[in-house]
Amino acid sequence: MGFIRSAVLAVLALAATCQGVNTPGAKAESTVEKRASTYWYENIAHQGVAPFAPSGYTVYRNVKDFGAKGDGVTDDTAAINNAILSGGRCGRLCTSSTLTPAIVYFPAGTYLISTPIIDQYLTNIVGDPTNLPTIKATAGFNGIALIDGDTYYGDNNPNDPNWISTNVFYRQVRNFKLDMTSIPASAPRIYGIHWPTAQATSLQNIQVTMSTASGNQQVGLFVENGSAGFLTDMTFNGGLIGASVGNQQYTMRNLVFNNCGTAIVSGFTWEWVYQGISINNCQLGIDITAAESITLIDSSITGTPVGIKTSFSANQSPPTANSLIVENLSLNNVPVAIQSASGATLLAGGTTTIAAWGQGHQYVPGGPTTFQGSITPNSRPASLLSGSKYYTRSKPQYETLPVSSFRSVRSAGATGNAVTDDTAALQNVINSATAAGQVVYFDAGIYRITKTLSIPPGAKLVGEEYPIIMSSGSFFNDQNNPKPVVQVGTPGQSGQVEWSDMIVATQGTQAGAVLIEWNLNTSGTPSGMWDVHTRIGGFKGSNLQVAQCPVTASSSAVNTACIGAYMSMHVTAGASNLYMENNWFWTADHDIDDSSNTQITIFNGRGLYIESTAGTFWLVGTAVEHHTLYQYQFANTQNIYAGVIQTETPYYQPNPNAPTPFAVNTALNDPDFATSCAGKSGRCADAWGLRILSSKNVLIYAAGLYSFFENNDGNSGCDAALGPENCQNNIVDLEGTLSNIGIYNLGTVGVVNQVVENGNVLAIASANVNAFADIVALFRLASGSGGVTPPPPSSSTTKSTTGPTTMSTITTSSSPPKQTGWNFLGCYSDNVNGRTLGNQVQVPGGASAMSIDACEAACKSAGYTIAGVEYSGECWCDNKVQNGGGPAPDGNAQCTMTCSGAPQQTCGGPNRLDVYSLATSTGSAPPPVATGWNFRGCYTDSVDARALIAESVPGGPTSMTVEACQTVCKGLGYVLAGLEFADECYCGNSLANGATIAPDGNAQCNMNCAGNAAETCGGSNRLDIYSYGQANGTQPL
Repeated sequence: MGFIRSAVLAVLALAATCQGVNTPGAKAESTVEKRASTYWYENIAHQGVAPFAPSGYTVYRNVKDFGAKGDGVTDDTAAINNAILSGGRCGRLCTSSTLTPAIVYFPAGTYLISTPIIDQYLTNIVGDPTNLPTIKATAGFNGIALIDGDTYYGDNNPNDPNWISTNVFYRQVRNFKLDMTSIPASAPRIYGIHWPTAQATSLQNIQVTMSTASGNQQVGLFVENGSAGFLTDMTFNGGLIGASVGNQQYTMRNLVFNNCGTAIVSGFTWEWVYQGISINNCQLGIDITAAESITLIDSSITGTPVGIKTSFSANQSPPTANSLIVENLSLNNVPVAIQSASGATLLAGGTTTIAAWGQGHQYVPGGPTTFQGSITPNSRPASLLSGSKYYTRSKPQYETLPVSSFRSVRSAGATGNAVTDDTAALQNVINSATAAGQVVYFDAGIYRITKTLSIPPGAKLVGEEYPIIMSSGSFFNDQNNPKPVVQVGTPGQSGQVEWSDMIVATQGTQAGAVLIEWNLNTSGTPSGMWDVHTRIGGFKGSNLQVAQCPVTASSSAVNTACIGAYMSMHVTAGASNLYMENNWFWTADHDIDDSSNTQITIFNGRGLYIESTAGTFWLVGTAVEHHTLYQYQFANTQNIYAGVIQTETPYYQPNPNAPTPFAVNTALNDPDFATSCAGKSGRCADAWGLRILSSKNVLIYAAGLYSFFENNDGNSGCDAALGPENCQNNIVDLEGTLSNIGIYNLGTVGVVNQVVENGNVLAIASANVNAFADIVALFRLASGSGGVTPPPPSSSTTKSTTGPTTMSTITTSSSPPKQTGWNFLGCYSDNVNGRTLGNQVQVPGGASAMSIDACEAACKSAGYTIAGVEYSGECWCDNKVQNGGGPAPDGNAQCTMTCSGAPQQTCGGPNRLDVYSLATSTGSAPPPVATGWNFRGCYTDSVDARALIAESVPGGPTSMTVEACQTVCKGLGYVLAGLEFADECYCGNSLANGATIAPDGNAQCNMNCAGNAAETCGGSNRLDIYSYGQANGTQPL
């Protein structure tokens, strides 16, 4: 699930227009009739069961059995909604439920509707893919959307939909045409599909046709909230907007937009991947002006005046809003590729291919630096490609196969009743059907197994409404001897497997259960796993619900009865060539079948672990949540495409800390928190979101890694936007020898350190603030990195020109050119009505000869100890900072102008000064610092209100040196080190109690270090402060 966010304001005005049919009762499912269609799914016997539903409940319902005509004349609204509602479903005023799943099937035809089709919880709405059924709105259609995925009834709050959008799981809509062309252009805004949703949901193979009349307000898809998700193979024709979308994260693949006013409007989007998008003859391609981050790859725009519109600027707040990465974008007759919100051309278009372009903050690997312009695209491994694009494959529906090609597991003797041991029956039918070349059809149900279920090479498995394979019993309950629940191939086997629309789960204590073990080495066409999920607890029949596994926030005791699994999925060393799409590996944080969605505490050791030596994996729209040690771990592997990946840290941590209640298994490369967190404060021993160990060619296209809770307390504020963001210390772990490791649009919530390599912090969240998630647009690790301290930030300022538009990439030097004895303090704000430095001086040769060292020399000659360069050619001097001046709130973002006399240097910007101070005679300047550390300046301190936390160094105060203090702080997991009064060391991740840069610069940081008289260790109530992994002059942490 995800963080619960209020719906965007635009949808609130629509609440009053939302209507729906909610008629209780309907006629029972009739016996299956022969249909004209050849589609196997329409003709197979539907005998799925819902073990905990009311007696007589039917899972499958054909809308024609409820009176729908599909003749394009009859109003079928009531019949369709009756088919969906039949049997006491979870709809209005129901929070969520797994008890009453349903498949609602539409044969070919045209279904006329006058009000919305109202979706219910746990519903798959499916049409005939061989002849897509059409849902057509009448001219007088009244409601929010043709298909309403979460209705605004207004029962408790008119601004809230029926279900919390971040808790709407396990549903699909696929194989439809939606026709809105009869709705007059003068009608108020109506959507094709209203789809606020969360994980394990999908839209697939849908065409939305809207009006092309001038002034029409039609929108094909509206997503205003949620924590999703995946959709694919959709076409939008006409309309004002093709898709208007906002959600925490989403993967949208293979979308086509024809003749829309605007193809896509991206609202709030923490991390978002558009892959394989085709935009044709629209007025505007993608409007990202309200987005947090967007990743667009392998796409095309044709015959459209403007490709992308953005509001990004160097001086914006928050600084990383509108982060954007574009890679492999083909343009055909697109005059402006990227345009600013003001209408300025940022990147000219034409008919060309954009290899890669981006904007935001980057670490390559030093940073952050603000960039906007062309970048080097990822080096894509050939094994992941189809032509020049990443390989993709949509979920197979086997529409060309006859019904005789399918074997039902219930017809073969399995019960699916959640009680009977179905192990033998399932194994027999899987083996025999695979040997006969048939597809194994899992009817709806909960299939309890007590031994490993093996899937042999050549198998094809497809489920009806997410049937569940549920492990049970002592066989899976020894964490010292873990066993797979479902094993795909045995070690050393080769072949191909296709698996779709199923859930693997556990029942009760299963401390040794590995839910999916994938061993298969596939050559040729990749194996595939589509809409296959794992779920540990939180549902009826799991015996891991509120009654068994309540939250124990006030106790440190572990309820061992709630150790629900050992690992969700293990891809072993011999496996290769697997395509994964829309998979959610979830350890339940709440009880879906509890009316209040009450939180629970369940333990599952590990998430998705890939250790394949041959590699070649695609992770398209995946999520892994609430595992104790880590969510994603890639070790000794290669050639991985992943985007979006999404994680959440277990809500119960740090009570207990990781790895409790699991033992570290070094054979599985488990993280050793006891070693890595020794002596460190804060929340160090929390689950990693992503670990990459000794691997190469791992390319992440957007990642949302979140930590929302402390000891199940969501109100602690540790995840607050623009707040402390300290729910846990670290989230991305890079270890060993690594090559070609890249992350586009890394988003984190509640995290202090975004990226750590071999114990060294490379990126921190407070330097990459966005509206909610903190975003790094571009992260690339140095090639061959591993086992060494990362290099210091770059010491150059560069400009690159692409076409007619100039983009600046600014890197503030960690030791810019300067005269001996001068120290860089940072980028300071200035004001023409109250100067930060009060005296302007001329340098020899005038403004056209301006350089940093020229200004420093001029100030020193005039008797000043502080020098500042501004607006390329101005030099300002003083002996103290005046008029409340200080470090700029946006760090170095606006100190971007090159010096008029030294273009390799930076000389401030508009109302921005690059400020330097001259060391006094009573203390030497800070020495060159250890690799990765940067001097931030002399700061105020007070014995009554310390800026940082006191720590001791080996040997005590008399051994104090700059390096000793830095080593201690870094070893404790801190990124700030401060030295004071010759022999005191202080550490932290942010400054406290209003500490600021000293008003007199370095003048009072004048005491020699007790352990090295050649160094300066602050002064009386003055701290010499250093930061790790950040360039000089960026905003204090």
